Amino acid sequence: MTSIKFGWSELGGDPARLSRVSTVVRADALPARLPVRELARSCVGVCALAGAELAARRAGLSRVPGVRVDDGAVAAAFTSERQLLVDGRTPVVFAPLSGFWRTADGWVRTHANYPHHRERLLKALGGLPEDPAAVGAALAERSAREVEDAVYAAGGLAVALRTPEEWAAHEQAAAVAARPLIERGRLDGTRARALPPLPGGAPLLPAAGLRVLDLTRVLAGPVATRTLALLGADVLRVDAPHLPELPDLHADTGFGKRSAQLDLTTDRAAFEELLAAADVVVTGYRPGALDRFGLSPEALAERRPGLVVAQVSAWGAYGPWGGRRGFDSLVQAATGIAALEGSAERPGALPAQALDHGTGHLLAAAVLRALTEQSYDGGSRSVRVALARTAAWLTEGAVAAAEETDGETADGTWLTETDSPLGRLRYARPAVSFEGGPGDWARPPGPWGTDPAGWA
Repeated sequence: MTSIKFGWSELGGDPARLSRVSTVVRADALPARLPVRELARSCVGVCALAGAELAARRAGLSRVPGVRVDDGAVAAAFTSERQLLVDGRTPVVFAPLSGFWRTADGWVRTHANYPHHRERLLKALGGLPEDPAAVGAALAERSAREVEDAVYAAGGLAVALRTPEEWAAHEQAAAVAARPLIERGRLDGTRARALPPLPGGAPLLPAAGLRVLDLTRVLAGPVATRTLALLGADVLRVDAPHLPELPDLHADTGFGKRSAQLDLTTDRAAFEELLAAADVVVTGYRPGALDRFGLSPEALAERRPGLVVAQVSAWGAYGPWGGRRGFDSLVQAATGIAALEGSAERPGALPAQALDHGTGHLLAAAVLRALTEQSYDGGSRSVRVALARTAAWLTEGAVAAAEETDGETADGTWLTETDSPLGRLRYARPAVSFEGGPGDWARPPGPWGTDPAGWA
C-alpha cells in the first residue's frame, strides 16, 4: 500500500479517485534517512485530491479534475518559512534559546521562540539570565529527563532526546499508535449541507463562499487554514491580544487570510456572532485549552449545527502527554526522529518541519472531505490530527515511494514575489494543484491582528 493510498483511505476517500493523481518524482527533494519526500508528497497529494473532489461536486463535473504532485513544489512549500524573504531580509526561524543542548546524560531539545516560553524556561533553570552560555552550563549539570520534567512543570517546553526504542516504550507512544492517522467523527444528525454551485470560469475554488474561523498558531494549523484560503475560503484568523504571533511566521502563513484580535474573556458576543455564520472552525491550541470557552467540538456543534470542527495538536488529545504543548522540533526529538537523522556526536533534524507541514495538509484534506461528505449525508463533523501520529506514520515504515510518475524531470519555478502591506515578499508557491484550480493565493498577508473581527 503506497502512502497516498493509505492517506486517502484514512480520509474515507473513494479508492477509484486515486487514478486522477500523477506525480513528478525528484530524487533530490527533501533528502533524509527517513522517507520525508514520500510523506510530504502523500500529504499534499491527498489534500489536492480532496480539493479536486469537492470542486467536482460543487461544479457538477462528471469527472474529478486531475491532480499533479511535483516533488519540487512540495519541497518548496514544506520549507516555506525558510524560503520567505521580507524586503530581502531572511527571517530567523529559531531563537537563540531554542535548540539541542547537552545534558549530564544525553541531550535535550528546547523551544523558546515565544517570550512567555523563554521566560518559563529560564525560570525552570533557576531564574537564569537570557544568556545561551549560562543556559548551556545549567543544562549540562542535569539529566535530560530532569530538565524535561522541570521545564514542563514551569509551563515551558523541553523534551529529552529519545531513540525510537525508548519512545516505543513510552505510554504516549502506545496511545498515539492506537489512533488512526486522521480521526474523523460525526457529532449529530444535521441535514445534508446544501453547497451552492461554483460560479463558471476559472479557477475552480472548492471552498468558495465558506467561512473558516481560524483559532490556530505557529505552523501546522496555520498551514491548514492557509491551504483552505488558497481554495477560496474566507479565512479569519483570530488571536488573543496578549499572545501576538511572531511577525515572520505570520507573514509566511498569512497568505489568503485576514487577521483579527479578540479576547474570549471579554468579547464573547463578538465571537459568538462570528461562530453563528461560520462553516468551519479550526483550533490549534493544546487539547482542552479552549474547552472552558465552550469551544470543544460538541459545544461548538450544539451552538452551530452543521459545523466542521478541525483540531490539531502536538501529542494527541489522549495519553499522559495529551494536555502538553509541543512543536515539530520537540516531537522529532521525543519520537526518535532526531536520533535517526543525527550522528553519534549530535542529534539531527528533518530537512523541513515536515510534521507541521504534513499534518497541516492532512488537516486541510480532512476538512475538505468532511465538507464533501456533508453534502451527501449531513451531520456536524469533527476531524483531528496530531504531529506525533504523523511522526509514527513516517517512522513505522508505512510511507512508501510512489509507484508511478508522469515522467517529467524538467526543473520548475516554485518561488515568486509580491508586494504586500508587510513589504516585498519572496515566498513559496502553493504545492496543492489540480486541473482548473488556483495557482496562488488571492491576497498577500497583512499586519497581524489589524483586520476587523467580522466576515468579509
